[in-house]
Amino acid sequence: MKSNPEILIIAGELSGDAHAARIVRSLKKQIPDVKAWGFGGDHLAAEGVEIKEHIRDLSVMGIWEVLKRYGYFKKIFDQLLADIKVRKPDLVLLVDYPGFNLRLAAALKGSGIPVVQYICPQVWAWKKNRIPKMADVLDALICIFPFEPKVFAGVDLPVFYGGHPMVEETEKVEADAGWGEGVKLALVPGSRLQEIDRIFYPMLESAKLIQKLIPDVQIRVPAADENCEKRLREICDSQSDMPAVEIVSGKMRELVRGADAALVTSGTATLETALLGTPMLIVYKTSFLTYEIGKRVVQVPHIGMVNLVAEREVCQEFIQQDADPVAMSKALFPLLSDTEERREMLVGLQEVRDRLVPDEGGDAVSKILLEQLKVDV
Repeated sequence: MKSNPEILIIAGELSGDAHAARIVRSLKKQIPDVKAWGFGGDHLAAEGVEIKEHIRDLSVMGIWEVLKRYGYFKKIFDQLLADIKVRKPDLVLLVDYPGFNLRLAAALKGSGIPVVQYICPQVWAWKKNRIPKMADVLDALICIFPFEPKVFAGVDLPVFYGGHPMVEETEKVEADAGWGEGVKLALVPGSRLQEIDRIFYPMLESAKLIQKLIPDVQIRVPAADENCEKRLREICDSQSDMPAVEIVSGKMRELVRGADAALVTSGTATLETALLGTPMLIVYKTSFLTYEIGKRVVQVPHIGMVNLVAEREVCQEFIQQDADPVAMSKALFPLLSDTEERREMLVGLQEVRDRLVPDEGGDAVSKILLEQLKVDV
């Protein structure tokens, strides 16, 4: 292997961008001259990775939403294959984003370029027929949940547990100093505009009801980027009888760490909130078509990752038509003070953290990648 290997990284979402950036930082400690390029966002760009397509254009959710943008995805896919043919990277690191990434892995089969998937697609929830296909097109799989490797037992695919990166990432997070005294409520409606459009409205309505019960409650909302911040402000400005809501650019973890409780959209943010030790309710709404199809194929008892890790309902879930502001506010109210409900949830959140420890994070992952690159450091 040459001394300055080149790695192609495909991270199509905000969380994957952050995790991949952490891996790049770790790799640079071992191989200072490593070069990286591909699809990602601001975190990877800050590590010197050449960004060919930005996650703001890549991140969509739902079957119908993907179909509407088929032409765009085909165009960038074809261009990516052309770039790979010219640049011949020494390793391809696929970070989550399975719909796109597994197609790319299949297209690269037989190319002689090692292809590693980091963050296992949720084949344990649905599409179990992907398991043999993954074994056919991948050279290695690195999982972030300890229960995942056993799903691939008996399959000819090297599967590693790399630890969950967010355990270490959240350990040193301090509460945002912007919180004042009194009861603190965080609303976390997601990092996609589609999520915000569907989920932020019922969150706001629930917050209005909480304010009637706790007039001096502080309500803060983290915005993932400028586009999200703009949409959140537009929605707030369109509402009547609005409580005082402060929208904070970035600082999701710092804001959630300081909150007494949170309403959180289903996804990575629920696990972040759990690891930050903040009681929460999980909220999720999507298009009618996506939901109707999804509920017929998903094979897990919970939608929130925090509940899947705990293997029980630690945090109550309000999904689709059940995302009712009145019901949500009733469940949220006891989490904002020292109650039995709050104490029980804090015990459950600690259980989730314990299940994800020990965690070597990016260092463990980079070690596996160095083995794939056949670099002896």
